Amino acid sequence: MNPSTSPSAADRGQVSVCMAAYNGAAHIEEQIASILPQLAHGDELVIVDDASTDNTAAVVEALQDPRIKLIRSSANRGYVRTFEAALAASTGEYVFLSDQDDVWVPGRVESMVAELQHADVVASNFGYFGHQPRRIESLRLRSADSSRRWANLLMLWIGVRPYYGCAMAFRGSIRDVILPFPAFLVETHDQWIALVGNLRGSMAHLETDTLNRRLHDNNTTPKKARSLLLILRSRTMLARAFVVALMRMRGRRSAPRP
Repeated sequence: MNPSTSPSAADRGQVSVCMAAYNGAAHIEEQIASILPQLAHGDELVIVDDASTDNTAAVVEALQDPRIKLIRSSANRGYVRTFEAALAASTGEYVFLSDQDDVWVPGRVESMVAELQHADVVASNFGYFGHQPRRIESLRLRSADSSRRWANLLMLWIGVRPYYGCAMAFRGSIRDVILPFPAFLVETHDQWIALVGNLRGSMAHLETDTLNRRLHDNNTTPKKARSLLLILRSRTMLARAFVVALMRMRGRRSAPRP
């Protein structure tokens, strides 16, 4: 599909794809090439470059596609704040997260938008290329578990429910719950989004592989088991995030209607 034959955003609602980029010149063009054919005329690809020291921004600019919105950070802030900035700059009814070095499977946008007709957040499965995944990276989501929110939250907190941002999307109507990310959130923004979806009882698991994830030496995902101290810090952070999400949703329900 190309922009001349793709449906207009008005036919299904505008899609925003949000990408955090940092020193991704080697692979970012291939990833963008797998995304743009799935986007309609009124969609957008928001790319925030986190003060790359290579020519990532120049590679993106050279594509000269009007759907691409490139934002350059003046200082390196890390992937969590960079994704936060990309999400904040998005305007679509459906918001997708994207890494800079994967490859999307054709039909990804359509299949995930279909799931978002009955859920606020969707997470899919995915394949791998480059390196062999670790055992924990080979865990799969089951659609039958979509509505098991308390089990999902427990497994998320333990760290064995495979919610990855690169395979997630959410409805723009819950931006005000997801954003801003809690100030103490220094990793796992994807688990924060999944936490919100499950707490709302509106999470969908898509068993289909919607992308192929590139494994290489510079992935942000840890390559080996963490120390006990780091695991405890991560679990404490997620427990705090649970409380923040509850407070935001309660505040949203109690806010007066306009």
